[in-house]
Amino acid sequence: MQRPASPWKIVYLLAVTQVVSWGSLYYAFSIVAHDIRQEFGWSTELVFGAFSLSLLVSGLASTPAGMLLDRFGGRWVMGAGSLLAGGGLLLLATTHEPVQYFAAWILIGVAMALALYDAAFATINREFFADARKGISVLTLFGGLASTVFWPLTLKLNTAVGWRDTFMVFGIVHLALCLPLHLLLPVSARRPRAAADAAGAARDYTLREALRDATFWKLAFAFSANVFIFSALSAHLIPMLQRFGHSAGIAVLAASLIGPMQVAGRLGEMTFARHVAPQNVGKVVFGLLPVALLALTALGEFQLAIAAFCILYGVSNGILTIVRGTIPQTLFGREHYGAISGAMSGPGLIAKAGGPLIAAAFVGAHQTPTLLLGVLFAVSVVSLLCYLAAIRSERGGEMFEASEPG
Repeated sequence: MQRPASPWKIVYLLAVTQVVSWGSLYYAFSIVAHDIRQEFGWSTELVFGAFSLSLLVSGLASTPAGMLLDRFGGRWVMGAGSLLAGGGLLLLATTHEPVQYFAAWILIGVAMALALYDAAFATINREFFADARKGISVLTLFGGLASTVFWPLTLKLNTAVGWRDTFMVFGIVHLALCLPLHLLLPVSARRPRAAADAAGAARDYTLREALRDATFWKLAFAFSANVFIFSALSAHLIPMLQRFGHSAGIAVLAASLIGPMQVAGRLGEMTFARHVAPQNVGKVVFGLLPVALLALTALGEFQLAIAAFCILYGVSNGILTIVRGTIPQTLFGREHYGAISGAMSGPGLIAKAGGPLIAAAFVGAHQTPTLLLGVLFAVSVVSLLCYLAAIRSERGGEMFEASEPG
């Protein structure tokens, strides 16, 4: 197959596959989980535990996946992700025993590492170089539509044909649509080193060098802490808002603001902050989260306060995805972006797996939302401090200055 004539064709191809992949591999589960539990009579812990295991597997596989992306490019790696996603979903659709159920989610976990944002970002990075941030921003704008498309689509399919046929359809879509689109990606889109230098890239660090750098670990913890908060709130936000005294309808209405605000935040980043260094953008989005959590903790009984929280929270999380995709190449170079970005995101995927379970423990210990919100606020403050320490480090500061526009 021929290489796309324009690097933007890569973004358009990946826009389709990211919406399908996020929608079917991640978002669809929350719609059908109840029906799975009802059919088998399994405990909630078993049904959701397998999904958490898939996120854990994805985190563990993220670094080797990134290394493969650096070496072979997106065509074969993301194509393999589509094969595993299709196979995992088809196995899930035909499962009857816990062993099969867990095996299906393990396959899906590996597929996530090979086919979701980190793999797509690495693929874009190989092609765009100077414009990689713009490509990542546009891709996340499309990716933000995954829940908007797949929550109602999954609900409609599940109501019409059941969860098994729903996953069967999604598995076939991965094999019939995502796989061919991924095979249209370039085999290798590396440009000559001189071209990268001309783009003003930082010195290229190897994965081993990055892992020895304190900046890497500060950033990894900062991003992981934010993922932990997002994961915990995704599972517990609506019940938490109800504990403040709001009706289920008001809680759902407020929570529904988060998705559109993620997209609005990404549009704002593309429009108003495209010439601002990603480190400065990161300061804003990391700072918004503790402010939002503090407002919810102190004023959660007021409808205006929970709406403000969901708006700030959505904007912060939406832009943070772009920052996470661009910071590794800004600080560590482009040559080994896939491996370094994968290693940096690995702890975050593990945090995503543990977030709902750890939050549930705090909810069980204290029925009012104060304890959990206090813990999440503390985590957000530590996350902000780690991020600021990372970009203020001696090497990070030098790179920060070098990356300023103009």
